[in-house]
Amino acid sequence: MKAFFRISLINVIFILFLSFSVGFAGNKKEYPTSPPAKIAKKWRIAYLEGGPWRDYQSALIATVEGLSKLGWTEEIAIPRPKDIHDTGELWPWLAANVKSRYLEFAADAYYSNNWDEESRKKTKAILIKRLSEDRDIDLIIVMGTWAGQDLANNSHSVPTVVASTTDAVAAKIVKSVEDSGYDHVHARVDPALYERQIRAFHDLLGFKKLGVPFKDSVTGRSYAAIEHIEKVAEERQFQIIPYYMKYTNTDKKSPAEMIECARELAPKIDAYYAPMHDSINPKTLPEILAALNEYKVPTFSQHSDLVRYGLLLTVATVKFEGRGMFYAKTIARIINGAKPRALGQVYETPVKIAFNKAAAKIIDLRDDIYHLLSETADEVYEEIEVSK
Repeated sequence: MKAFFRISLINVIFILFLSFSVGFAGNKKEYPTSPPAKIAKKWRIAYLEGGPWRDYQSALIATVEGLSKLGWTEEIAIPRPKDIHDTGELWPWLAANVKSRYLEFAADAYYSNNWDEESRKKTKAILIKRLSEDRDIDLIIVMGTWAGQDLANNSHSVPTVVASTTDAVAAKIVKSVEDSGYDHVHARVDPALYERQIRAFHDLLGFKKLGVPFKDSVTGRSYAAIEHIEKVAEERQFQIIPYYMKYTNTDKKSPAEMIECARELAPKIDAYYAPMHDSINPKTLPEILAALNEYKVPTFSQHSDLVRYGLLLTVATVKFEGRGMFYAKTIARIINGAKPRALGQVYETPVKIAFNKAAAKIIDLRDDIYHLLSETADEVYEEIEVSK
């Protein structure tokens, strides 16, 4: 029986890796990605984000490096700011140092709302006026759900490339996987990513009640991939035990609420899903995990960065090079005449499994699962790292 179970687990891992294919969706029409012999003028590029987030800096650097590899800029070595969340220091550096016959990263066209609702409203009004009336921007790179929602509309027509969203369809940034719904909008999607994550977690642990914290709004449900979890729950016949957050990601009361959420959910569930949320971070995890560990609840993270801090397991995307090249090719095709809406939005990236041995021991994870993950995971942490 143990041998049979081990073979089944190996199959789970194999199928998981097989299902994450690398590639670009076929474009509805092919457009070149190399620069033209001549161009009328440089394309002025702007940038918008909802606020600092750990993926945005990496995605932006990978995109510019991708454009460089395609020949749109001269070769360049981009220094990484010390703060991995920061793009405010990076953008002026790009504006001053990227040399290109074709592109200009406009120094006066960087916008971040710092996760502030009032700032978001003001920035949206300023940007819509600039894009629709001033018309001094030719393309805008948009990072995250907030930013994507603010510019995916008919109030302007400037090509908008939306990157680093959890679920652009659920967030109503784009109409569907196949169609953005706006001629000027393009957003990368990986339609089955979170379903595959949850299936893998369930295959390994066979839970019956999955706890999930989220704010019950379009944005909140999108961040937590709720539609995908609901689909797998129906398919696998497990129950979702929700905790409806009162406060938004960035509200100062949100961290305390997330800790209380863990305390309330822990005795009711046999697995916990940690979505991408500002209040699930290295500083709050010790208290969150203390509540969950008391009841031996296994935890699964949407993002691999947090496994080192004590979450049990994740299946997450690997480095940003491939994703950055996808964004770079999208931008290149737009400059070469493609409407953003005419380009394929699907890009599935390779994945890695991250596993924390110390977390597994705390919850008495079954030996066969423990040894399998110890042998097959790409990132294995022996200890739980403490935030400084």
